[in-house]
Amino acid sequence: MSRQYAIIAAVVLAALVGGVWVATMIGGRSEDQFAQCRASQIAGGADQIGGPFELIDSRGATVTDKDVITEPALIYFGYTFCPDVCPFDVARNADAVDILQERGKMVTPVFISIDPERDTPEVVGDFAANLHERMIGLTGSPEQVKAASKAYKTYYKAQPAEDNYYLVDHSTFSYLVLPEQGFVEFFRRDMASEDMADAIACFVDNM
Repeated sequence: MSRQYAIIAAVVLAALVGGVWVATMIGGRSEDQFAQCRASQIAGGADQIGGPFELIDSRGATVTDKDVITEPALIYFGYTFCPDVCPFDVARNADAVDILQERGKMVTPVFISIDPERDTPEVVGDFAANLHERMIGLTGSPEQVKAASKAYKTYYKAQPAEDNYYLVDHSTFSYLVLPEQGFVEFFRRDMASEDMADAIACFVDNM
């Protein structure tokens, strides 16, 4: 990712993560059941990120967020042709999922492509399967992908190219989403898999 677009991607989420977490206090105690787990600050609350989506799975079937998020899910937006960032980030997420499984906590890793022109259902399915046997790979029409990206406040922009070997600048956050509560936390790419697993475990234990 170019430095310029990396800065833009950070600014896109800064409006949401740069503020103070809003929690209603009653009798001095927060109503937020995950207050002790949160390390990020989301201006306006966690409901500002996430929401319904409709995408295509590796079999070519249309699925919604309700079909995909049936247990805690760790979602990453990227693309399969990504030369360096995505493989490392998604592999880190897969490691965190394995650590959690060893602790008896099941979390589904999810990869959503932001490059629908090249990432067909088969391509995104193979990519996901090669990184983790339980990873769900999703793609969709440009409109479907844009809607999902907009819901999670992610950024992506394909670089101009005359052939099929172009790069896509994009944000690199991973999102923890729970079946009933929706989005609850995001993780930056510099977070280690063990630390991510510890953070996710707190949320899962307090569901």
